[in-house]
Amino acid sequence: MSEVIKRKFEGEVVSDKMDKTVVVLITSVKIHPKYKKRYKSSKKYKAHDEKNQYQVGDVVIIEECRPLSKDKRWRVVKKVK
Repeated sequence: MSEVIKRKFEGEVVSDKMDKTVVVLITSVKIHPKYKKRYKSSKKYKAHDEKNQYQVGDVVIIEECRPLSKDKRWRVVKKVK
């Protein structure tokens, strides 16, 4: 049986208003293919927070998991700072 590789991202919690869910903002630096200029790109993910323990401003690590709801496919692993 093969081990499934789960993606992990580090980002900042920007909303904790939902029950057992936090919204995490992931910012990445990309390079333009033609002009080679660096630019920031960001995306928000809804992540599962079982105990409602993460607050706005926390930097957390999220990992991919099975679908938990219509648009929740990520789970908070731990708090970085």
